[in-house]
Amino acid sequence: MAKRYRVIKRNGESAPLDIAKIRKVIRWAAEGLDINPIKLESNLEIHFRNNMTTGAIHETVIETSLRLTSIEEPDWRILAARLKLVDFYKRVHMARKIPYEYRYPSYCRTVKDFVAKGIYSPVLLEKYSEKELHKAGQFLKQEYDYDYDYAGISLLIRRYMLEYDNRVIEMPQEALLTIALLIEQNQPGEVRLERVRDTYEMLARRKISLATPILINLRKPNGNLSSCFITAFDDDTNSIFHTFEQVGQISSGGGGVGVSISRIRSQGARIRNSLGRAGGVVPNVRVVNDIALYFNQGGKRAGAVTVALDSWHLDMEDFLELQTENGDQRRKAYDVFPQVVVTDRFMRAVEQGEDWYLFDPHEIRSKYGYELADLWGDEFSRVLDELYAEVVAGKIELFEKVNAKALYKQIMKVQVETGMPYIAFKDTINRANPNKHIGIIPCTNLCVESYSVVKPTRIGPQRFENDTISREVEPGLVHTCNLVSINMANVAVDELPAVCETSVRILDNCIDITDVPVAEGQRHNELLRTIGVGMMGLADYLAKHDIPYVGAGDAVDKLAEAFAYHCTSASCALAAERGRYPLFEGSDWSKGLILSRERSWFAEHGSLDWDGLFTRIAEHGIRNSHITAIAPNTSSSIVQGCTASILPVFSKFYIDNNSNGTVPIVPPYIKEKLWHYQESKHIDQRVVVDIVSRLQRYIDTGISMELLFNLNNNLTAKDIFQTHMDAWKKGCKAIYYTRSIQKNSNISSSKEECISCAG
Repeated sequence: MAKRYRVIKRNGESAPLDIAKIRKVIRWAAEGLDINPIKLESNLEIHFRNNMTTGAIHETVIETSLRLTSIEEPDWRILAARLKLVDFYKRVHMARKIPYEYRYPSYCRTVKDFVAKGIYSPVLLEKYSEKELHKAGQFLKQEYDYDYDYAGISLLIRRYMLEYDNRVIEMPQEALLTIALLIEQNQPGEVRLERVRDTYEMLARRKISLATPILINLRKPNGNLSSCFITAFDDDTNSIFHTFEQVGQISSGGGGVGVSISRIRSQGARIRNSLGRAGGVVPNVRVVNDIALYFNQGGKRAGAVTVALDSWHLDMEDFLELQTENGDQRRKAYDVFPQVVVTDRFMRAVEQGEDWYLFDPHEIRSKYGYELADLWGDEFSRVLDELYAEVVAGKIELFEKVNAKALYKQIMKVQVETGMPYIAFKDTINRANPNKHIGIIPCTNLCVESYSVVKPTRIGPQRFENDTISREVEPGLVHTCNLVSINMANVAVDELPAVCETSVRILDNCIDITDVPVAEGQRHNELLRTIGVGMMGLADYLAKHDIPYVGAGDAVDKLAEAFAYHCTSASCALAAERGRYPLFEGSDWSKGLILSRERSWFAEHGSLDWDGLFTRIAEHGIRNSHITAIAPNTSSSIVQGCTASILPVFSKFYIDNNSNGTVPIVPPYIKEKLWHYQESKHIDQRVVVDIVSRLQRYIDTGISMELLFNLNNNLTAKDIFQTHMDAWKKGCKAIYYTRSIQKNSNISSSKEECISCAG
């Protein structure tokens, strides 16, 4: 019956429908998969009609394969991916105007062509000879494409492959090999191509996942490779406008931005000892909101900015209303991501239901010389006691007394409504700061996993001399970090040392070749060389080893220790090869501390040769002031075909309805390890807090910890409050999104992730 149908080919010609040809492609795509292709073939004929295009027939086969995907037969999604690749290869060959083949064209020729068209950076031809490019082309393995599932390859093509004349012109393995060549461009000649091969293999075999700026921008001329930035307002007009400019420059370069606004005077504060009064932080946040919308991430989506305010600031209650539906819409900012920065002193006051005072930072700075935003720990508590006495004495004009627990309940109420604000535990973060000798960490980055010392740029008033305008400028530091994530779903335990070594090398190399969008970020890169090696697919790693997420504490301890040891060891080895970071002297590292801890802690808790590592660091130093950070990986985990970050799966099987249609999402080992995957919506979130706290002991920066509260499980506000208190007490550094599933629903509140931190 079907053989009587006619089809319209790509060139417009009409021809008989060739079922045998369709069957041959399906059998090829099914090779090595645990499925029966006859099942797909038997479901096809009802979808055929006369004069269908061959493209429509191909899409029909893919869609049918996706509908067959289930927990029992998950490999159909991989067959669908392979079929998509066949069509994709044809389209790319047409875009390049070269004959179609089932293999990649010459890599060396491709590089020359792409450089000539302005698609690839000319650095490739400046750094590598034609002979080297031919040899590198032999590393390329097209078969690595066939490991992706449909969701992964679709996202990879749509978001990351480069275009020319509005058509995708690049193929996945070409992109990864080119990235490897550029990452290793400055390596010693005798080892350079071998390191290119190593980096390419790690990327192509999906053992290492690059953050979006590296994956998108590295192949282009003069691209920013850094993911995370944090800047801070100082409380004067020049600094405020300079910080607005920084936010715009970073956003337009595709970076996610954290902005500390705690130095800005509160609403009602005095202006230059006049009768004028300040508008507070909200007007500044609204400007940041509009900048993020205008200077977007490479024209693909709005910029992503988290604005952070300390819990003592007098504008805190207005700040919490930024994204609620009630109130004056002129004081809303719906496109930023609010963050509340809390100290141990505040959390103790919350726990004990004590009074808490909110202050204007300008009045405290003017009268007492304290910059409250720069204080934490015991010094903050001492100053707070002094200020409380001054309040009682009637010497402070602008303040408000609130109940600390009531304020925290308001924070939680807003979180249930909007998923935010994020929470940053300032004292925990700064106790672990290895660079206490140069400053403090005021807040976290956009995804709460990456941060280091930040200093606002101070700009003096304009001076006119000899018909020229000049200013005194004290340059600040803008936290700048590059990210990758190790895909634990694809890494065996004995591979971890090599994968960690390559990850650290990739990021350290990126520091030297990136084009940072702001000068203060370039300065930070050069002085602190901050990197963030993370991990993803923890739930898959545990399932693969027959370990349920609940009760995985001991396994997580062991994995986290190995991860930290090998990453730190790799940075020490780079210090021996290339030199320690410039601000090493005076740091915790230079004082014989690792993760801000002495040898005795590791002797008690560790099982690896930490003593030897201490000795090597004492001799060589460390290359990177911060080394590890675990990002959320929400979208990049789809490309990698694993579960996101270190969280349990949300669902063992779900359908993602997006612009590509209906796409099934399942974890990689679901068929064999179904019962070892536990869904987050059915897990007490204190289990998640415990897992994160165990990881955090070995992660020198932060972890994107997302909490999901299922209100169908008879949860109360007290349960959520206790989970937050556990996070603080157990040493978690921050809380990312707080999401909820409403009663009589199975749908969680939505969230958005900055693609910069998708590493």
